[in-house]
Amino acid sequence: MGLAAAYHLLKQGHQVTLFEADKTLGGMSASFEFDGIRIERYYHFICKSDHPLFELLAELGIDNTLRWAQTRMGYYYQGRLQNWGDPVALLTFPGLGLISKIRYGLLAFLSTKRTDWTRLDGIDAVTWLKRWVGQSAYDILWRPLFELKFHHYTPNLSAAWIWSRLKRVGTSRRNLLQEELGYLQGGSDTFLDAIAARIQSMSGAIRLNESVQEVVIENGELAGVRTHAGTFQYDRVVSTIPMPYVSAMVPALPPAIREKYDSVNNIAVVCVLVHLNEALTPYFWLNISDPDIDIPGFIEYSNLNPLGGHIVYAPFYIPGEHADYQKDDAYFIEKVRRYLFAVKPDLAESDILKIAAGRYRYAQPICEPAFSTRLPPISPGVEGLYIADTCFYYPEDRSISESVKLGRTLATMAGGQD
Repeated sequence: MGLAAAYHLLKQGHQVTLFEADKTLGGMSASFEFDGIRIERYYHFICKSDHPLFELLAELGIDNTLRWAQTRMGYYYQGRLQNWGDPVALLTFPGLGLISKIRYGLLAFLSTKRTDWTRLDGIDAVTWLKRWVGQSAYDILWRPLFELKFHHYTPNLSAAWIWSRLKRVGTSRRNLLQEELGYLQGGSDTFLDAIAARIQSMSGAIRLNESVQEVVIENGELAGVRTHAGTFQYDRVVSTIPMPYVSAMVPALPPAIREKYDSVNNIAVVCVLVHLNEALTPYFWLNISDPDIDIPGFIEYSNLNPLGGHIVYAPFYIPGEHADYQKDDAYFIEKVRRYLFAVKPDLAESDILKIAAGRYRYAQPICEPAFSTRLPPISPGVEGLYIADTCFYYPEDRSISESVKLGRTLATMAGGQD
C-alpha cells in the first residue's frame, strides 16, 4: 500500500520519501531465502477480479510475468482427503444431506452474482451462513474453520466480509468445474522490485531500516516525522502501518481518535513453512476439519506456483494475547510435523527437507458487522495527515490488489488527482 501510494504521488509530481522499518520492502508480501528457494513469508495468490493489480503491472511493464494455473481445493474430513470447490465435489461430499448440499451450492453460486453488500453489512456471518446452509452444514464445513482462525471473535464477524471472500475466489474460475488462480513469475519480488525501481527512477527516496517513531504535530498542524536519524519536515504524511501502532506513533491526536485505532481487534499468525521432497496433496488449498488438528488448512503453494520444490504453508491464527502465541517456534513446528503425517501417512521423516516458522502480530483485522462505522476517517483531523491500513479494504479481504487500490486512493487524497 505504501509503495503504491508513493508511486502515484510521484506520478503527480510530488517529492516523496518512503520510510520502511524492515530491511526489505513489502510487509507480509516480502520474500526470503528458504532452503535455497526464494519464497514469500506468507502465501499470496491472484484472482481474476484483481483489476487494480493488473493495471499497475501493465504500467510497470511486468504484466507479462502474470501466470494462471488450474488449481484444486480439498477438504481433510473424517480422516480422508476429499475433493472440494466444485459442484461434483459438493454432491459427493460425505456427512451432508442432499438438501444441505443444494443450499450450500446456492450460497456459493449466488455469492458470485451479488454486487450490493450493504444488506449484509449489519448481519453477523454465523447467522447468515446458518440461514443459507443450515446448522448441520455450518457445523461440518464452517464452524471448525471459523473457530480455528477467529477464536472467540467467531460470533461477531461481518457477513459482508465473509461474502467478499466467497465472491473473490468463486469468480476466479475458467468454468463451473475449474478454479484458476494466478501468481507472478518470480513471486511478489517481481512486483516489489519493479515498483521500487520505478519509484527511485522518478527520484523518490526509499529509506530501509528506518521506522517512523513519531508523526510530529505542533500546535495542531503537521510538522513532519521523527525517526532515529532525526526529524524531517513534510507537507503531507501518509501512514500505512497496522492500525494498533498508530496511536503511539501519533500521540498528539485527540484521545477519542487514538482510542479508535486501539479498539480494532486483530488476529496474529504463526506460519510454519515446510519444504518437502514430494507433494503432500494434489490441492493448492486444503481445508481441515479434524478435532486433532488445530490449523484451518494447508496451503500447498507449489501446486499453484512451480518453484522447483514442494512448499507448504501451515498457518496458526491466534489472538496475540493468547498464551499459545507466546510459545516458541519449536512448539508449532512439532505440531505441523504430526499434521503432515496425519494427512499423508506414508510420508517419511526424510521427506521433510526443511521446516521453519515465522510470525506476524497484526496479521488479520477482525471485521465485525458494520465495521466501517467503527473506523476513524482516513484523514483524522490534521491537515496533510492520512492514515489507513488493511481495515479500510472492508468489506474486501487482504490482497495485494486491494493494497494497490487503496494506495492509489491515498495518493489521490494526499496529492490530488493523477
